[in-house]
Amino acid sequence: MQRDLNIALVQYDIEWQDIASNLRKLDVFFNTLSCPVDLIVLPEMFLTGFTMKPQGLAVEMRGPEIDWMRAKAAKYDALVLGSLIVREDGQYFNRCVLAYPDGTISYQDKRHLFSYAGEEKVFTPAKTRKVFEWRGWTLFCAVCYDLRFPVWSRNDLGYDLLIYVANWPKVRVDAWRRLLVARAIENQSYVIGVNRVGKDGNGLIYDGHSAVLDFQGDSLVSASNNEVILYAKASRQALLDYRARYRFLDDKDAFGIRL
Repeated sequence: MQRDLNIALVQYDIEWQDIASNLRKLDVFFNTLSCPVDLIVLPEMFLTGFTMKPQGLAVEMRGPEIDWMRAKAAKYDALVLGSLIVREDGQYFNRCVLAYPDGTISYQDKRHLFSYAGEEKVFTPAKTRKVFEWRGWTLFCAVCYDLRFPVWSRNDLGYDLLIYVANWPKVRVDAWRRLLVARAIENQSYVIGVNRVGKDGNGLIYDGHSAVLDFQGDSLVSASNNEVILYAKASRQALLDYRARYRFLDDKDAFGIRL
């Protein structure tokens, strides 16, 4: 039998552009973890909120904020991931960072920058797609607006678990919920979607609806609009059995991505 994956999703109200306050708040959340987990997922820009003013807020890949993620991963023996504003080589990235218990760091940058908010004027898009291995599972990570673009998330990468971290506002939350289901069904993959709650510095309201879906698009767990840690268990054996019976991925079209 393949190993199950125990998952925790942290849905919370991100303090606007206040890294120190968000670290303190997250320390409290981590201290309340009620059971051992393999994977802990935080929202998009989990230390700042979705801001287009990265100056003074961007972190370095060798900085203390990444060290904080490393420390949490080591303490809880779990993969910790979420997106941060990262400064590298004079550019800013909306970067999903993965911290492993052994101190290793990996990342996937956001590809589709949210032009409605001017994100493409500030940040640099991803130039590659990567998958990540963890405890017998293959993961692909994407950030918020990437959810709207199915070719980017296409399961021609051989992943088992598709993860979206987001600051997805209440006014479009129905699209969030429906697209998560669509991505699970079309990719025959478990899907995690972690969103924030509360109001940001631009006056946008977020009402969460974080969720874990199985490979048929059925909800394993979901939240409403409260601050909460959600727990779920994903069965890799159930996934493999389903894919063996329904070999839909074998019939997929070949799409090219222009990078």
